[in-house]
Amino acid sequence: MDSPGWKGRLQIACAFSIFIMLPCPVTQGAKILVVPVDGSHWINMEILIEKLKEHGHNIRVLSYSSTLYLKERPDLFEIITTETEKYIERSNAIELSVQNSLECLQNGWTTWGKIKLQLSSSAFMYYLHSLFQNKTRAIFENKNLLNQLKNANFEVLLTDPVLVAGPMLADYLKIPLVYNVRWDIIGEAHFHFAPLPLSYVPHPDTHFTDKMNFPQRTENIVHHLIQLVTAKLFIYPIHNEICHRHLGPDTDIQTLLLRADVLLMRVDFVLEFPRPTMPNIVYIGGFHCKPARPLAAEFEEFVQSSGKHGIIVMSLGSIIDSLPKQITMEIAEAFAQVPQKVIWRYDGEIPPNIGNNTLLRKWIPQNDLLGHPNTRVFISHGGTNGIYEAIYHGVPVIGMPLLFDQFDNVVRLEARGAAKMLNVATMPSADLLQALNEVINDTFYRDNMKKLCALHRDQPESPMERAVFWIEYVARHKGAGHLRSESYRLPWYTYYCVDVMVFLLSMFLMLTVLVVVALKKLCRMACRRKQKTE
Repeated sequence: MDSPGWKGRLQIACAFSIFIMLPCPVTQGAKILVVPVDGSHWINMEILIEKLKEHGHNIRVLSYSSTLYLKERPDLFEIITTETEKYIERSNAIELSVQNSLECLQNGWTTWGKIKLQLSSSAFMYYLHSLFQNKTRAIFENKNLLNQLKNANFEVLLTDPVLVAGPMLADYLKIPLVYNVRWDIIGEAHFHFAPLPLSYVPHPDTHFTDKMNFPQRTENIVHHLIQLVTAKLFIYPIHNEICHRHLGPDTDIQTLLLRADVLLMRVDFVLEFPRPTMPNIVYIGGFHCKPARPLAAEFEEFVQSSGKHGIIVMSLGSIIDSLPKQITMEIAEAFAQVPQKVIWRYDGEIPPNIGNNTLLRKWIPQNDLLGHPNTRVFISHGGTNGIYEAIYHGVPVIGMPLLFDQFDNVVRLEARGAAKMLNVATMPSADLLQALNEVINDTFYRDNMKKLCALHRDQPESPMERAVFWIEYVARHKGAGHLRSESYRLPWYTYYCVDVMVFLLSMFLMLTVLVVVALKKLCRMACRRKQKTE
């Protein structure tokens, strides 16, 4: 091989490589301010932060002095702390919410029972927002903190709009805003950020699918009106007082929420019913899911002891450790009668009738257990994180929803034929036993969940890659206002063209009156001529 030819080919290869790389967007490490929500919301926010850190971004997290799950991670992010009063006592708040929900569920899935549950949830949310208001005020009354945030020159603010501190800070600091979102301060985020045809988009509190008859559509509208009234009269005023004081009298929280550049929606239409959407809504449902890792020796030994029958995994999420004793005993009685082994995340008084086949633990490796080939069914409260992990690993679900979007998630999965929902407040052990036998032994549920799993995984890029791309996109272009609808600037009567319809109706009525008057005059003139002729 001669030297000149070799050098020439090398130059051509280098030029071709540069040409290939030119269209690829390059984002230097951006300075990102994260304003998170504690609890289960922080769990998936932390997963997103881990991936952003891998991409070289500089992350700072605004935290309160008292938190439940948010802990220091110097390897991932720097914490900026603001002093607030002690966090609400976790056990009391959750117990109160669960107790109210169980009381409402005693009425079953009747219209009144669902409305009562919605009102109870709204009252609890009002209570929480009253507490959140103090935390938001603590941020905006801390001038040193605000100056520190201003001087940091952040390029993007990433937040969960369940709290309003994030959107308010983005407006105050004049930086682009990205949501990691499933719910906002009043309910399911789609209902706030996308068109809403209530004829086929079910409200989360109704337990309906996208196929509704006339009575169901009527109930759907009633639930939506209750949510709107609750928001307008109770939730928005709590936060508007702080908005007016620190961001100006013409700024309100509803408009601020709608100013987000991009919404990373924790939804996949494999589960969600088809509905209208917007160009700045990016779907990342299941972004936190990942392949199962080997189990610790204790769990692996227990799983293997199940033999051909396999195991049942049960978890009610990160905030519900246990249920009332009577319900717990009904569950334990059903578990004791199945041939499978059971791994149950549980942190309460051990029920006296617990079977030898049941392993109780305060913490379980949920994702790794769901990915184990011996897992037959997942008993879940219906939280978004757990539902998508079940879809990712193809494990059918028995749902026992208790709060908020849990009912919505289980209803959607049940409509896909991959889950069975039980009313945990009225459920005898026989019902749970029957559901277990049906879901485990009838291949219908597992086959449908396998289909959902295949659909969910068949994407051009992973949901996590999509999420990171759009955060970097906003950082590169200093926002994404061209994707955001300007509908949030319109008053309701303009948005729904009520003024245009009134104008057109007025013109039609005026034209009708003119035609009638003209016809009357013509008739009179004709009558007069006829009389003269006679």
